[in-house]
Amino acid sequence: MQNFSQTTRLAPSPTGGLHLGNARSLFLCWALARKLGWRVLLRSEDLDRERCDTDAEKAIFEELRWLGMDWDEAPTRQSERSEAYRNALAALETQGAIFACERSRKELQAAAEAAGAPHGSGTTVRSTPAMRPDDRARFQFLAGERNHRLVISEGTDVIHDQLLGTREFDVSELFGDPIIWTRNDAASYQFAVVVDDLQQQVTDVVRGDDLFPSAALQTRIATMLNGTPPNWWHLPLLLDANGRRLSKRDNDPTLGSLRASQVTAERIIGLIAKTCDVQSDLAPMSTVDFLAAFDPAHLRVWAQSTSAAGGDRLCHADLEWLLESKS
Repeated sequence: MQNFSQTTRLAPSPTGGLHLGNARSLFLCWALARKLGWRVLLRSEDLDRERCDTDAEKAIFEELRWLGMDWDEAPTRQSERSEAYRNALAALETQGAIFACERSRKELQAAAEAAGAPHGSGTTVRSTPAMRPDDRARFQFLAGERNHRLVISEGTDVIHDQLLGTREFDVSELFGDPIIWTRNDAASYQFAVVVDDLQQQVTDVVRGDDLFPSAALQTRIATMLNGTPPNWWHLPLLLDANGRRLSKRDNDPTLGSLRASQVTAERIIGLIAKTCDVQSDLAPMSTVDFLAAFDPAHLRVWAQSTSAAGGDRLCHADLEWLLESKS
């Protein structure tokens, strides 16, 4: 059995098919791990009971294999880890760091507007310190259909990213006191991923740079659980030709739809390679050839320049080339 000094994870959410942006981030995470000799775990982030689907999960796992990706242990599912989340919640409860919150998102928005935020301004809907219970005895878990929030102290956090450098985040301002246990009696995403990463000994997290601010919150949570946060690697997002983020909800092309249209895996890998400067021109590329050409040091150069430009646009010609492989 191989001994790995570092570990990363592929963590898709089975709420629908993987679009090209999802696929690129997962593929680059996998390629970085294989190039640097890390262990690769596969985790299904299926906490959303209403939107997650077992058929979607099965399809995603198959599509990752189709692209030539692999992992070193059997997949895990967040839906099967409620006991681990409850134990971590109990640890925070002993610190007096959680409290029940009856307020809905709508009520929080009303409170923000009452404090001076214009209606529809896009102001983050968050719980402020003033909304915490007056009685310290209420900083505990209360059974029932209610959210529970984590007490976040004020202050700026400095987060170093392996690709994008160092940035500062005011976690309290960005997230307030975030929900870590929902009224549906389940862990929240922000809480569950930290517990998973700590227990699975994940040392390196590679994902899209839209989640960079979350690294600060997740670092806070990991520290409160007496754990060591991972090294962060945030990749520029893949955008459409108009600069819009690719999205499942906007019906952007998915791996499943492209595969059903007989687009080859080598064509998709070639497009990924072109968008992140692994090759200069559009040409089909195998997984083996991608790994041979992939340079983690150049990934940093590409990420910094692309992030500074606001993202990486997928032009119409790129998609036209991709669809030429239909037969």
